[in-house]
Amino acid sequence: MDQLKEIENHVAGVTKKSSSAYVPPFQLTRGQPPPIAANGGLSYMSLDRNGDAGTAAATEAALRQITAREGHAIIDLIEKAPPGPIQTKWGLGFRTYAECLEYIRANDIKAPEGGVALPLRYTVYDQPSYSIVPSNKLWRDQASAAEAKLLREVEQNYGLRGLYFPQVLRDARRMEKYYPGLSPRSPECMDKLGVALAHLESKCMNFYDSEEVERVYYPEIEKLLLEFFPGATDALAYNHDVFDKEYTGNRKEDQENKNPGVNKNYANIVHNDLNDNSGRVRCRELLTKNLRNFGRQQHYTEEQADAKMLRRFMSINLAKPMETVGQYPFVLCAWPSFADQPYITNYRIYDDRVGETTSFTYRPTHEWYWFPQQKPTEVSMLKCYDSVTDGSVSRWSFHTSCIDPTAPDDAPCRKNLVVRSYVFF
Repeated sequence: MDQLKEIENHVAGVTKKSSSAYVPPFQLTRGQPPPIAANGGLSYMSLDRNGDAGTAAATEAALRQITAREGHAIIDLIEKAPPGPIQTKWGLGFRTYAECLEYIRANDIKAPEGGVALPLRYTVYDQPSYSIVPSNKLWRDQASAAEAKLLREVEQNYGLRGLYFPQVLRDARRMEKYYPGLSPRSPECMDKLGVALAHLESKCMNFYDSEEVERVYYPEIEKLLLEFFPGATDALAYNHDVFDKEYTGNRKEDQENKNPGVNKNYANIVHNDLNDNSGRVRCRELLTKNLRNFGRQQHYTEEQADAKMLRRFMSINLAKPMETVGQYPFVLCAWPSFADQPYITNYRIYDDRVGETTSFTYRPTHEWYWFPQQKPTEVSMLKCYDSVTDGSVSRWSFHTSCIDPTAPDDAPCRKNLVVRSYVFF
């Protein structure tokens, strides 16, 4: 029996035993191997206990992984390796950005015009991983103090499972040079590569004011999406994040009042925000429950949501700078270069759901793009999920931030707003 058939049988058995919690059916993109995931790739929603959406089962799995010290093995390997580059099964990796940059320069790795060769950080832990989100009640439960201590150690050590690898960024504005006839400002670019560029002159005056962002900017984004994608019938901007390393005001997150706060750190490891399971789970919980929805309230019954999700829908992240980007640019990877690569699942455990994000191991052939000196009117778009699985379109891209070695020392750090959305057809 092949691996895919084993997974399908496992899914059928688990789904039959599951409760009324929404369990998305197992999906696999044509040409893509099964994901590196728990439960044969099935959502933790299938392990629901009395309405907990599988959170207890996921927490238990996280603690079992810690007890087995699975993640520590790769950390030990990195820490005990001799000085210099580390030979991995994917290629030479480096502990620090500086070491990797020195290697790039010593080996004269070139980038095309408008591009740059630089270090990007990838995971070297090719197993499922778990994280307990800050809002989880476990952190406040005195009875769980011992478990919290173990989990906190894993959270703090998560970054030690990554290494820097040399990559080349291409200028996405020059897309037609690489794909003749393909404009980066077109839906065709999104279909083929999972990345695109849009133009927006926003009337939002204060992007640090979450209420104004939701009142003014969300409708602008929804209008942009409906105009960008022919055939789209509906668009929903549902939450956002603000990134500004140099911000001196109050950064505190307040989910109850729909305020995401202001992020000091930029995500500097290759990842995607969704996958086959979470792309659908997140959509359905927005439509039927308005769960963590900062945007327009939705009023779909479960049956109506199911009918809507039978048609094509996509999750798109849109990143708009507040000022021209100088340092810590946002970079995107094109779908064809990893379409046959399994993603690695990271389970994010909330009190009421288990989210899934993904990471990827290094390949020298990954096709990376950036928008150098991205302007405030330029909105970079990346696909986090597409419901079309037949291989005819990109399913997602992945992304990260990085340090631009060509930027001047006094270049301003990226100040931008990332809005998450769904588009329906």
